[in-house]
Amino acid sequence: MSLFNAFELSVWVTSVCGVLVAAWLVWRAHRKADLRALAGFAVMMALWCFGHLALFHNLQTLGMVLLLANPLMPTFFLHFALLFVNEGSAKGPWLSAIANHIGWVYLTSIMIVLYSIWVGAGDTVALMDGRPFFVFNELGAINLGYTVLLGVLGHVVLIVGWRQHSGNKKRSILAMFGVAAWGLLLATSFVFPSFGINVFPYPMLLLPSYLLLLVYGVVRYQILAVNRFANRALLALAMMLVVLCVIAVLGAFSGRIGLQALNGVPIWQLWLYSLIVLLIAAMVYPWVRRFSERLVFPGAVLNEQILESWNRELNKADSWEGLIAQGEQLLTQHLRQPIRIAFSGNKTSEALHLTLQKEPSGWFVQPHHTEDLSPGMRLTLDVFSSLFATRCEALERSLALAEAERKRLDEQHLVELGSLSAAMAHELRNPLNIISMASYNSPADTRRHIQEQLARADRLVSDMLVYSGKLTLQLQTVSLKPLLGSVLSVLNTEQVLMTVQVAEGLQLQADPHRLQQVFINLIDNALAYVRNQSDGSICIEAHYEGQDLVCRIHNNGPALDPSIEQEDLFRPFVSKRSGGSGLGLAIVRRIVDAHQGKIEHREDLGWPVSFECRFPCQQNSQL
Repeated sequence: MSLFNAFELSVWVTSVCGVLVAAWLVWRAHRKADLRALAGFAVMMALWCFGHLALFHNLQTLGMVLLLANPLMPTFFLHFALLFVNEGSAKGPWLSAIANHIGWVYLTSIMIVLYSIWVGAGDTVALMDGRPFFVFNELGAINLGYTVLLGVLGHVVLIVGWRQHSGNKKRSILAMFGVAAWGLLLATSFVFPSFGINVFPYPMLLLPSYLLLLVYGVVRYQILAVNRFANRALLALAMMLVVLCVIAVLGAFSGRIGLQALNGVPIWQLWLYSLIVLLIAAMVYPWVRRFSERLVFPGAVLNEQILESWNRELNKADSWEGLIAQGEQLLTQHLRQPIRIAFSGNKTSEALHLTLQKEPSGWFVQPHHTEDLSPGMRLTLDVFSSLFATRCEALERSLALAEAERKRLDEQHLVELGSLSAAMAHELRNPLNIISMASYNSPADTRRHIQEQLARADRLVSDMLVYSGKLTLQLQTVSLKPLLGSVLSVLNTEQVLMTVQVAEGLQLQADPHRLQQVFINLIDNALAYVRNQSDGSICIEAHYEGQDLVCRIHNNGPALDPSIEQEDLFRPFVSKRSGGSGLGLAIVRRIVDAHQGKIEHREDLGWPVSFECRFPCQQNSQL
């Protein structure tokens, strides 16, 4: 292949690429004016290349018109640069002014083109095999100078944008400057003949790369699909270069290794044949791959669309139950047989199933009883298991974040409730004190009744302050039996049989004031139910149990309403006993939780009502 033929082929490829790139940009523009301006630049570059081809084939007039329209190419580029840079919040006043008057720039460019055609600003010289090649004459200095000026101005606009923007926009501008340097190297050889330098324009053989690299640098961060195409194109180019190198080496040594027939074939024909074979192989590769996959893994139908569909459906689940149900449905539909998914340790009656297991390294999904499955179905299960494990990790993080946010909102609510309760306590106690003083001269029975109700109201206010306020602990070593003795001394235990089964020496790290409040609330609550019984009895027992100190308070009062759940029992205002505030057990729960303990109601200890408190003997050092 002669140099002229290589040059003509390069120009043809550039012209076709310009038209295809322009059509693709218009298709993907979606109201983006900058991409439409870039499409105009691609069209003008295609026409400029077609002008060279017209001269090669003796279409003198058409070729001169297209080549002298050269200023329109940087005009479109300047328009694109203004729109690309002057987008978003980073707008410059002088850039906006130029963008608003870009029509005048187009008009000026058209006038320069018409003037150049009218005065005949271009000539031809015989550069390659006697074929004509375009050069500017003396009258073409205006055309050439104006073209260079617009190109420089377009890149100045990009420099301003590079300083104003950040992130992907800045990276795109930097990529455009790299491509601009490459384009300058290629274009320099075009103007050599205009200055009397009779050198073959070797760089123009690589002209197709300029337009493709420029468009890729612009849209790679805007249209992500182009990156997949670029990856495939780069792979194809690398394979082509490898083939060219192998053929070159083979051609150089074929005579020495006895391949005389191959040695007689021109190297360019070997390259051409090899590239054609490579192109055919690339075209049939997807079908061959699918055929081999179905041959090796019969029954497996996996592709990117299916994987994306699985991932999309699994991402909709916001709970473990929903995720498992969605996974079972997807697998059942794909494999056409029932598949169950269960956590490790949960028994399932299904022979074929998947188990979920949390390990230190992350989630692990293991298929079971796959011996009778085809290789394709096993492959499907393995791929789905990997995808499902990834989704389990994402769901776990999502639920943890949601729980942390819920706790934060709960703490914020308690702070607000504490402030409100403190304000209410202040506002309520003032009128209560006034009522108390006003009842001083009332009859004895009336005064006693008022005082009882006032005491009840004061207790309710105090309980609200304790429950809603910030709970801080002052930890110290507490002897349990003396503490219980002080609690019983302040409570009215008449007509009730009190039994204390607490050994001497039982101790724990706790806040004595808060712990005293726990026992007062629990014992007072029991007294309220057994005081009016003839055989009322309360038993307090405590002992060590492993690493815990267990304290139980029993009473033989009426059993609790079976409709009240264990968890609801410790919620505020669940209690129905006469005179109660409904906050006693809720306060106990808060204090026990603050000590890293646990409280629960039990019915299996031989008493109608039993409350069990467990306190760890070794407290957390952060308390």
